Amino acid sequence: METRVTKLLGIEYPIIQGGMAWVANANLAANVSKAGGIGFIGAANAPAEWVRDEIRKARQITDKPVGVNIMLLSEHADEVAQVVIDEHVEAVTTGAGNPGKYMKAWKEAGIKVMPVVASVALAKLMERAGADAVVAEGMESGGHIGEQTTMTLVPQVVDAVNIPVIAAGGIGDGRGVAAAFMLGAEAVQMGTRFVVAKESTVHQLYKDRVIQAKDIDSVVTGRSTGHPVRSLRNQMTREYLELEKKNTPFEELEHLTLGALRKAVVEGDVKMGTVMAGQIAGLVSKEQTCQEIINELVSETEAILKDRVSKLTF
Repeated sequence: METRVTKLLGIEYPIIQGGMAWVANANLAANVSKAGGIGFIGAANAPAEWVRDEIRKARQITDKPVGVNIMLLSEHADEVAQVVIDEHVEAVTTGAGNPGKYMKAWKEAGIKVMPVVASVALAKLMERAGADAVVAEGMESGGHIGEQTTMTLVPQVVDAVNIPVIAAGGIGDGRGVAAAFMLGAEAVQMGTRFVVAKESTVHQLYKDRVIQAKDIDSVVTGRSTGHPVRSLRNQMTREYLELEKKNTPFEELEHLTLGALRKAVVEGDVKMGTVMAGQIAGLVSKEQTCQEIINELVSETEAILKDRVSKLTF
């Protein structure tokens, strides 16, 4: 399964694990990389030294390429941007901002830069800034989302840029991977499927909630604030949506979700915590090792592509 993305990153399979805050630590990222894809440590709003420690832990698990996802709005972004250089990280994905001011230093350090984009305009801007690839993420994904679906966003980004496009949002099995390739993507990024990996240190109650989810179990909060977030329905999302209907001030809404992701991921509070997961959660039905997940994805994708092509008639 060789594409421009596998060549760019020096990986075996075009499968990327999303850098999810509080979820994507060294253990998960390293084991995805070890299995032939590439894992990304989620820096989120963590201090630079935590990121440095996680990178070094990942290096103890695998000598395969490992990446870091940097949230550019973080107060620690400048320091983390330097840490990935110091620690010789192979790749960086970015979100919540424009990585332009770091691009020159990262490229000089040999780091492959792959910003997450939710529009054609941003994809073109990132290409002009020197990005090596872009992650076109549809609103089916978990966490902070845009407005375009993966099915509509990916082909338009593919047509608009010359660099490789990685599809994200709503991809959970070989059918999704094959569909992404048909849309012109050269790799996929997945989050929800890896949340329930055996190497994931997410609380078991969080994993169980994802595994038990049905197709209609995800909901988007925060549309009224301009910061929409997709997670699984629970008491917290019901209260949040009720407050939104009443035009509750932003500060009060933020107070409801303060520390809520950590509550769910670390403490297992799946009632009042934020159980971030994509719409594809209804398709995720079991815990597997990272190796098992990737092997299954690859075999499913290859079988589907061969089967569909053999059945086409013109």
